[in-house]
Amino acid sequence: MKHLIQLLLPLTDGAGRAIPHRLFREVRETLVERHGGLTAYNRAPAKGLWKDEEEEEPAPTVQDEIIVYEVLVDGLDERWWARYREKLASDFGQKELLIRAHPVQLL
Repeated sequence: MKHLIQLLLPLTDGAGRAIPHRLFREVRETLVERHGGLTAYNRAPAKGLWKDEEEEEPAPTVQDEIIVYEVLVDGLDERWWARYREKLASDFGQKELLIRAHPVQLL
């Protein structure tokens, strides 16, 4: 079964500093080499809003600007993606980083 994998990558780290362009380039190169291509949604960054559940009540709303990279894969190697997500969270200075998979039926 094919899956669409989406990586939601922040433009800034946890301290608000811009993520170096080389990190985005490395992610693109890794995904293209491993999966044969990718789609990048980076022209107009998406905005994400969330509340830190570990904060005291009421938790302030936090806003992130993100770009999305997508790859279409023939099989879902969950272990590889989990390890890659942990690496990216560390590289991008995040507590957590979202990578999601959607089953795809080609029409």
